[in-house]
Amino acid sequence: MSKEQRQLSAKDKVKKRILVLATGGTISAAGKIGATTGYRDGAFDVDTLLKSVPGIYDLADLQTETILNLSSTDITMADWLNLAKRITETEDSDLDGIVITHGTDTLDELAYFLTLTSITSKPIVITCSMRPSTATSADGPLNLYQAVLTAISDQSIGKGALIVFQDAIYAARDCQKISTFKVDAFKSNDFGCLGYIRNDQIFYLNQSVKRHTFNSEFDLTDLDELPRVPVIYYSQDADPGIIEYVAKNSDGFVIAGAGGSSFSKSWRTALLKVTNQGAIAIRSTRTSSG
Repeated sequence: MSKEQRQLSAKDKVKKRILVLATGGTISAAGKIGATTGYRDGAFDVDTLLKSVPGIYDLADLQTETILNLSSTDITMADWLNLAKRITETEDSDLDGIVITHGTDTLDELAYFLTLTSITSKPIVITCSMRPSTATSADGPLNLYQAVLTAISDQSIGKGALIVFQDAIYAARDCQKISTFKVDAFKSNDFGCLGYIRNDQIFYLNQSVKRHTFNSEFDLTDLDELPRVPVIYYSQDADPGIIEYVAKNSDGFVIAGAGGSSFSKSWRTALLKVTNQGAIAIRSTRTSSG
């Protein structure tokens, strides 16, 4: 094949179709020029965001939907359920992948939920920004560009929900927001990132072996609402009365204990009482590693 034929072949190559689902967050916010706080969420729609990113339309055929336009802390479990079902619907479509824009504050929670409940092998890539679009050196455009780049990669198929942020690709299961102000705000403490992005190339280093997405043990197809399962944090000399209250007002609960999921004798007594009465409780830890 001649050089001219190769160039023509590259130009004629069919672009992958990526669905960009917008939910709001800092990435779509606006504030005083240069300021990184005090901004207004949802100031820019998803199409305006995409148009501000140089070269992004050269990567893929982008379709957009605004699912929500909220601060991530205002998103509900019902919204999560709808989003997971919308992603599952794409499995039987001609779409090649999904990109989700979201606020940073609860992005790690949503990503983990989606990796457990979205029944598709197609790439699901969640991204965000720490700075609003009007800030000096806003980080949203590059994160959005790299999210699309990750979604069109064949290497991303079957890897579960991914978080793309600051040149890195993280597994939703292992990633956490670790800073309130740093631009590089997400990390995977124990296992590191799955891969990274450099010069428009995707480099994967690891892969999760846990069940997820198309192989998940969870199926939300027939669910109209999710059970209410709050997380309660243990702190020094915490009132055990919270356990009885939560047990009466939820479908189950998780205790985020100290260290290796430890808590006081008074909490253990309260926990034993409510579980003997039929409450469902899971012990976990408030630490970010281990």
